[in-house]
Amino acid sequence: MQRIRLRYTKRGRLRFTSHRDFQRAFERALRRAEVPMAYSAGFTPHPKVSYANAAPTGTGSEAEYLEIALTEARDPQQLRALLDESLPAGLDVVDAVEARTSGLADRLTASVWELRLDGVEPADAARAVAAFQAAETVEVQRMTKNGVRTFDARPAVAHLESVQHSETHSSQADRPTDRPCAILRLVVRHVTPAVRPDDVLSGLRAVADLAPPVPAAVTRLAQGLLDEETGTVTDPLAPDREAATAPTEAGTAATATASA
Repeated sequence: MQRIRLRYTKRGRLRFTSHRDFQRAFERALRRAEVPMAYSAGFTPHPKVSYANAAPTGTGSEAEYLEIALTEARDPQQLRALLDESLPAGLDVVDAVEARTSGLADRLTASVWELRLDGVEPADAARAVAAFQAAETVEVQRMTKNGVRTFDARPAVAHLESVQHSETHSSQADRPTDRPCAILRLVVRHVTPAVRPDDVLSGLRAVADLAPPVPAAVTRLAQGLLDEETGTVTDPLAPDREAATAPTEAGTAATATASA
């Protein structure tokens, strides 16, 4: 009867939860909140939940998305609040819209990432970024189930910069602040093979010998459609909001015309 799209976060120590861990926690939250879920057919019915492009384990995120199917209509904001209360702090449901358009997954074509490099001087990070941007190819290696795979990470990186200041995200609240720290901001296209933030770090090591002394704190800030002209990533839920208001605006205009 109704489909609801949700944006949720992975913050603080909850960034270490796997996607499977989140699935279990979310299905428990659906039961606690008494959400009238639609179920699949067959011998083992399960709630109709569609997850889209989940962040890797160990990375924080401000922009994870999923879609649920309901058998009864519910107000999206009330449903959001109920689910948020039913999940542990750190797994927070921060936005909800009724699905009025198709292809949510098709609108997730790029991600904005922030990498906090503790123990790295900002000047060293800026030099590494310049070397990465100047390179025509940046070959990196990743271990896969079929062995080591080598691929070029450079084309997937639409934007990369070293920023001077950044708001402290709750996903990084457990990081020390008494050492040098460089902040990188990057926009990565969702391509095949997928290029992840750790691949970009491997590329920075390859082209500029940048090797942070401790693992980077990685947070996804946004994901959505990439505007190639501006390099920005747009809100993937915006088309559903616009579709929800369009009939109201059309009705208002028709009423005004009739009155005139």
